[in-house]
Amino acid sequence: MTETMLAAFRHDVHKFTGESHENARESFAGVRVNQTVPEGADGDAAALSRPQEVQEQTVPNHNNHHRLSLLTGETAYGSSGGSQTSIKSDVRDLVTIEQAERAHERWLASDVAAAFNESVYHPYTSLKYHTLLVAALLDNYRDGAEFGGLHFVADSAGEVVPFRTVFDGNRFALRIDESADGNPSARLGSRPWRSWASVWNRLTEHPLDTDHDKYDMTLDANLRRIQSWSTALQYLEEYADWRPDR
Repeated sequence: MTETMLAAFRHDVHKFTGESHENARESFAGVRVNQTVPEGADGDAAALSRPQEVQEQTVPNHNNHHRLSLLTGETAYGSSGGSQTSIKSDVRDLVTIEQAERAHERWLASDVAAAFNESVYHPYTSLKYHTLLVAALLDNYRDGAEFGGLHFVADSAGEVVPFRTVFDGNRFALRIDESADGNPSARLGSRPWRSWASVWNRLTEHPLDTDHDKYDMTLDANLRRIQSWSTALQYLEEYADWRPDR
């Protein structure tokens, strides 16, 4: 299990290094990378965030894996002030973790993974959240679940379920799982597609205070418009960090 789950966290290292999928290296910093993820989890996660049939540039003059922020419109690469050398060091530290559960925890908290997109054609998508979606789907599939039986679940902050939690903020966590355990949830649907807004709208109870908090109202309104899963999860993270009252 460990090697399989580590493959999920290492399958897109070529996007950090700027290599094409076809010419991606087989090892990086002494570990195997860019392997095919089993169970079709990578393809399903990709379908949650971007149209598979569109392979053309959607943002003029932006054709690399440095993510554009939906919140600011600016590139997220190096926005924290890190140098190119320190970013490369952070990438190496992230992808060479040998314990799968630890790798999951590090990806949830990673700033460097959030600086990259999952597709040069769709630069607002997030490599960080694409990878976490891949891991969540893979772990569920390995347990015999099918996509149509999965739920999007809102948990308490810090309640991290290994591999299945895809967002861990200071107010709530979000996961993909076959069981909701009585928590607010919504079914993902019958097939993977860009359905974030639809699923977010169908949560049985929302983790935001949309009755009294003006920032939560704005955040919720925007989340109800975003279709891409990795874009929405990244926007949720950035918005929480941006809030002037936090």
